[in-house]
Amino acid sequence: MTMRASRIVGLGHHVPARRVANAELEQELGLSQGWIERRTGIKARRWAAADEAVTDLAVEAASRALAQAKAQVGEIGLVLLATSTPDHLLPPSAPLLAHRLGLSCGAIDLTGACSGFVYAMTFADGVVKSTGQAVLVVAANILSRRINNSDIASAVLFADAAAAVVLAPSARDDVGVLGTSLLSDGSFYDMIAIKAGGTRNPDLSGALAEDRVIRIKDGKVVFEKAIKLMTQSAEEALARADVTAAQIDRFIPHQANARIFDRVAENLAIVPGRTLRSIEEFGNSSAATIPLTLSVAAERAPLADGELLLMAAVGAGFTSGAIVFRVSDR
Repeated sequence: MTMRASRIVGLGHHVPARRVANAELEQELGLSQGWIERRTGIKARRWAAADEAVTDLAVEAASRALAQAKAQVGEIGLVLLATSTPDHLLPPSAPLLAHRLGLSCGAIDLTGACSGFVYAMTFADGVVKSTGQAVLVVAANILSRRINNSDIASAVLFADAAAAVVLAPSARDDVGVLGTSLLSDGSFYDMIAIKAGGTRNPDLSGALAEDRVIRIKDGKVVFEKAIKLMTQSAEEALARADVTAAQIDRFIPHQANARIFDRVAENLAIVPGRTLRSIEEFGNSSAATIPLTLSVAAERAPLADGELLLMAAVGAGFTSGAIVFRVSDR
């Protein structure tokens, strides 16, 4: 059965219990009071306990999204897990996540760094339309295990979180994903990287400590490239959806750095006050930030029929993507 469109029927998020305020990191890293917030917009972040893995966070977020969707096991046709920090290098973590949720459907990981959720939503929309089944999209990361304390630019940014969205078929054809843009620029491939563990550098036992953690090669270049690619992908998605920025009700950018997404919103001429933010309390959890931000916002102000959402992200690789999504209640 071919469906016309998809709709969001469930949202959920989960963050670890440990809250790490800026003061703790500023003291540890020898930074002045207020340094982190001025440069990133972050006030605190959550870090996982030593015995927590990505699927532990993902199960909690997904369970809440499924409960909100009131989805039956047989209604879910696919689980997509956007993560850069899976439980293991092999096998993928999504099948384990599906099993822990009592699902026996298809399940696969997507390693798209900070853009992973946007890519996953794009793929999920196609699956909903082609199969008539719902798709569970989960984004989760534990980046605190890969923090490089010798690199201030990355040491203060990264956080742990999980969030989930259930996409289901809609009876309408004018809702769901209206326009997308997926971009990349591999000439900036090594700007944000964990160099050890892949086929280029498989010997972890001999790997340098700095190659086991996140390294940002040039923060200024990353900052400028992120603004350019996020703006470009958002503009393309808006054009393909035949929607103007002034029509967007909620702009949900990847929460990489407040200065980055504020510049993007300015470039797009997004109406002030319509940019959703969670970076202050939850930091940068890579692919998880967009669904986390949307889920937190929807708890305060539930999504309304007809609302237009713009989601945009950029991440390591460099990858970028944006989606224009119209909310539907049926």
